[in-house]
Amino acid sequence: MLLANDIANLSQILPLAMAGALLGDHAGFYTGRWIGPRFHHFTFAQKHRAKLQKSEAMIVKYGPYAIFIGRFLPAIRSLIPAMLGISGFNAARYSALDVGACLLWSACLGVILWAIENVIG
Repeated sequence: MLLANDIANLSQILPLAMAGALLGDHAGFYTGRWIGPRFHHFTFAQKHRAKLQKSEAMIVKYGPYAIFIGRFLPAIRSLIPAMLGISGFNAARYSALDVGACLLWSACLGVILWAIENVIG
């Protein structure tokens, strides 16, 4: 919308999109870290203990891949950072991987917006 209405150009939109993605992901991650120790005492978590243990083991094992895949799948985009935070995933490693995922995502967004503006439009 910003691009189509000449409110902002591509070089302004992409850094803002990346910053927004990083802020959103990190808010979810640190919320998960904050809730993490208490999460397992919630009634929901105790009812589904076996499933949650299995999913936590999977998220820890495949966490780096989940960060990248989750960035491109809207249905799980907001869940992956929180799940990694709850599971105790290393914060420095998460930040480094998330910066890479958000860079890749914003580059893809740039290609899509450029194509809409120059090829389709």
